[in-house]
Amino acid sequence: MYESMQLPQHKLDALLARHELVERELASGLAAEAYVKLSREFAELSPVIEAIKAYRAVACEIADLEALASDPANDPEMRKLADTERPAMLARKEKLEHEIQFALIPKDAMDDHNAILEIRAGTGGDEAALFAGDLFRMYERYAAKQAWKTEILSMSEGTKGGFKEIVAEVRGRGVFAKLKFESGVHRVQRVPDTEANGRIHTSAATVAVLPEVEDVDIDINEGDLKIDTMRAQGAGGQHVNKTESAIRITHIPSGIVVFVQEERSQHKNKAKAMTMLRAKLYDQERRKLDAARAAERRGQIGSGDRSERIRTYNFPQGRVTDHRISLTLHKLPQVMEGEALNEIIDALITEHQAELLAAEGAA
Repeated sequence: MYESMQLPQHKLDALLARHELVERELASGLAAEAYVKLSREFAELSPVIEAIKAYRAVACEIADLEALASDPANDPEMRKLADTERPAMLARKEKLEHEIQFALIPKDAMDDHNAILEIRAGTGGDEAALFAGDLFRMYERYAAKQAWKTEILSMSEGTKGGFKEIVAEVRGRGVFAKLKFESGVHRVQRVPDTEANGRIHTSAATVAVLPEVEDVDIDINEGDLKIDTMRAQGAGGQHVNKTESAIRITHIPSGIVVFVQEERSQHKNKAKAMTMLRAKLYDQERRKLDAARAAERRGQIGSGDRSERIRTYNFPQGRVTDHRISLTLHKLPQVMEGEALNEIIDALITEHQAELLAAEGAA
């Protein structure tokens, strides 16, 4: 049973008032852009508004039951019936309180954004590159199950398959909210195909998930950029095409370098490179803020610490362990297929919400 907390009634009143205002504005004949924006807000508000109305109705019913049960003038059978119904109503009230408390937690402004997914092979040589390829396919399959679109921006293939590095854009509703907890070091334990003696090898790959940001989110001075064009290169060094369509952009103040060669159009590659650069610059600022707050916060999940080993994929035992929440699933094939990955991600989100709720309560 959830621990009952006093909900801030003024916040609930403000949400109800906002919902009514948005509903009136939607019926007033708005321009298309404003209508789409308000429709999205209305859809996001509606579930919590329903919960608030149900919560207040249940609170009234509980008050009526308590009045009925405590009045000695009432029939004993009626008083007994009121006492019998009261526990179920209290449990319902507490469940609704719990839902509303989570709805009132401040949301990450980037949660609804698309994401830039970067996977790099770490320690382990060829096996690490193969594992990086396995991770990319896992995310690609998971994204497809969410009806998201995945588009490769740049890649460097491994000599025996997989990727030394691969960068992709993942587009869809709530992409960053789901994938942001994947940032960190992923470790694999398995017997490589090339291992004649059946020894288990350990290798790793680093995953970084950055929110895709718009021009308005971060300002880039054109004078701070060094832009190079070159011919796109394929695996083994062969030329993909004979035009200088590949783009490398260096942001001089930060030293950040991005490279895109997937499109034949130089213009398209430059646009994608700028998208990657904005994401990296935003993430850099975000991590500075996280580092500044780290001393005041404990157990940050999803802080984006790239050095932290977050998950182990053990193939001989068929299990996946997320070390941040001590969760082990004996479903490794289903996780790698993108089917059971949601179980890990949902558990991380639940834990993160619980921490935010505890922090709100402490505040």
